[in-house]
This record gives sequence, structure tokens and C-alpha cells, in this order.
Amino acid sequence: MRHSVIPPYMLQAIADAGEPRFPRAASAARTALATMDSVTAAKRVGGLRHAAATPAASSSPQRSISDAGHTETLPGTLVRSEGSAASGDPAVDEAYAGLGDTHAFYLDVFGRASIDGAGLPLDASVHYGQGYDNAYWDGSRMVFGDGDGEVFNRFTIAADVIGHELTHGVTQYTANLTYQGQSGSLNESISDVFGSLVAQYTLGQTADEASWLIGQGLFTPAVQGVALRSMKAPGTAYDDDVLGKDPQPGTMAGYVETQDDSGGVHTNSGIPNHAFFLAATAIGGKAWEGAGAVWWDALTSPEVTASIDFAGFARVTVTAAGARFGEGSSAQSAIEDAWRTVGVLS
Repeated sequence: MRHSVIPPYMLQAIADAGEPRFPRAASAARTALATMDSVTAAKRVGGLRHAAATPAASSSPQRSISDAGHTETLPGTLVRSEGSAASGDPAVDEAYAGLGDTHAFYLDVFGRASIDGAGLPLDASVHYGQGYDNAYWDGSRMVFGDGDGEVFNRFTIAADVIGHELTHGVTQYTANLTYQGQSGSLNESISDVFGSLVAQYTLGQTADEASWLIGQGLFTPAVQGVALRSMKAPGTAYDDDVLGKDPQPGTMAGYVETQDDSGGVHTNSGIPNHAFFLAATAIGGKAWEGAGAVWWDALTSPEVTASIDFAGFARVTVTAAGARFGEGSSAQSAIEDAWRTVGVLS
């Protein structure tokens, strides 16, 4: 399966309208779209549910970075392995650091040994394709394109994107959320939530200090936008003549009914994203200790089924908040209020 950080509607907009302004990007977007189209069905197939940690699970990261050499042949040539010195190649070293930051976050905060809970090695390939406009988790490794240089910079540049994509792996081994409709939107949202938390944890930021932007730095200066998505204010991350306007809704009033993008998974994820932001900032402090801990309890709960919808997931988080922080606690009230504000709970 392949979960990509750039949604198909964004690539389609670049492919359709990019020629006069972004000719290189238009060609790169068409290539990326063709790659995504070839695995659309596979994206809906689940992975493994609740892989258990074993006594032999290593708590140390086991990273390997390979160079695909601008081909689409994976994994490529191994260029950096665990414990080796920096290579001097920014893409290689950023990927190595991002894998390590994500591993450290899950281990230090939730006691999880790698994304499967059993010490799974973290493998990545960089310099994939010719100016490839995406980064993705394929079910076993991370793959990073270099970007086209007109719209997108290299995809290793944003730590939250690396955390986002590896969290698709965590979801694969836990709730195994079906990549379609509301469960698919939750799949994307959970990757945004924990991708943002990886960046916040690495920087030592509180909820109030965080930007709550996903993919900040991916756009070149030629694009009118600051990031791919905003959890704080969905729908405001970009507004560009070629890319169009950020389509994410922040509440159920703007929920998009569509067959595209597996039922709008990258669009409607703005709703649970905004609920998390509201809950995290209302609770305050370090978000991974408040709302993040509750979302983790929900993600790893058997109550979260593969096909769960927004309302079902919201109810699980409210129950989880009561179990973790106490029934009637301010944290539980903040989470319930957040889901009400976005229109998921009444």
C-alpha cells in the first residue's frame, strides 16, 4: 500500500494549470499522479492489527537510508546506516534525523519500540524519481522525492511530514483504519496529529507555541502558501493561482461528499484535525501529554474498529480522556467540547 503526503487534487491542479508558470512542476505532477493511480486500490487494503511487542524487541532505532539515484527502482544503494556519520547529502541526513526523531517520540512518550511496537527497522529511500513530487510510506519503507524545484522543495525538509508518513505505519499496525471515507479521513488526520506532535516534541514546544502547520517549508517561495494544511485554521494553508485554495473544512458544516481521493480523505481530515487542535490548546501544556495521550489511547483501543466514523472515534476519545484524566475532568470536557465545536458531537 502507498500513503502519499501530497493529495491527488493538488497534483491534478498543478498538472492542469501549471504549464505557463510551472512547466517542470506540471510534468512532475503528472508523473506523481500516474504513480498514485497505479496503487489506488492497494491503498484501501489494511495492514496488521495490534502487533505486540516482544521481549526481544530492540528499543534502539535501526535506520538505513538508500539512494535511489533518481530512478524509480527501490531501495537503491545504501548510503547511511545506523550509527554512521552524516553523509553531507541534505536529503540523506534529514531522512536519517527524521526517522530518529519519530522513533524517539514513540519510544519516549508511549513506550513503543518502532512503528510496529516490536523494533521494526526504519528504512528509507531518497532521490526517488526525477523531481518526484511526493513522499510516501509503502507499507515497509519511506520513499522521498526531491520535488520539482518550482512548487515543491525536497520532501525530507519537513520533520512533521516524516512523522506523518511513519504514523501511517503505526496505524497499519494498530487501528488499521480503512482508507476510505470517514475512517480514511481519520487515518490521514491521525498522521497529521502525530506528525505534528513529533515536530513539537523534537522542538520542545507547548501547544500554544506550535504552528500547527503540516508540511511547512515544502512550498518554494513562488507559491502563495505556508504549508500543505493547517490544523489551527483548516482551509487557510494556501491560496495560489495554480494550486487553488486550500479546500479543507474545519467543521462538519463544510464536509465534502466526493468519490475522489478515496472519499475525500485529505480534505475532510481537516475536521478531526481541528478538533485535536482545539482540545490540545484548551488543555494546554505539552500536547503529547494531554490530547495526544488520549488520541494514542483511542488509536490503540479495540473500540476503534477499522471502519469507525468521526462520531465513533470522538466518543472513544471522550471515554479515553475519562479513563486517563478522570470522569468530569477538565481534559475530558475540553475534548468533548472540541468535538462539539466542529459539529461531530451534538
